[in-house]
Amino acid sequence: MEDPIRRRSLAAALFYKDPLAALDWLEKAFGFERTMVITDSEGSVAHSEMRFGDSYLMIGSEWAEHTASPASVGGKNTQGVHVQLEADIDRHCERARAAGAVIVRELADQFYGDRVYAARDPEGHVWSFGQTVRKVSREEAEQASGLKIDGWV
Repeated sequence: MEDPIRRRSLAAALFYKDPLAALDWLEKAFGFERTMVITDSEGSVAHSEMRFGDSYLMIGSEWAEHTASPASVGGKNTQGVHVQLEADIDRHCERARAAGAVIVRELADQFYGDRVYAARDPEGHVWSFGQTVRKVSREEAEQASGLKIDGWV
């Protein structure tokens, strides 16, 4: 079994007004797995982590003046989180919708070979999810999009 404390090279941290509710919702809607929850003497979340695939995500409260949930700033997002799925993106989207996610970009195949959707969680964070459904060359992607692409692997 993999060490649940092992840190990956990069993780995101998102701030919520109600991080305990966010943990529950993210498990139900997106299938994230709660791996650590540290609470203070009043039962408030001091730190928490969730796992998805080989990555982890930190979920916290609005603990300082420079941290805020989109719910506290008129729904604005200053970042997005993208999750790459290995399979079943259509089922994943329906699971999120059934849990109350607002689908802000419906499932669609993209010129670069992925099928993608985006969803807003109850506090306003926007998440995108993708699954590679076909291999596309740089030339095919440029032709389909009309864009010049550098660095295509």
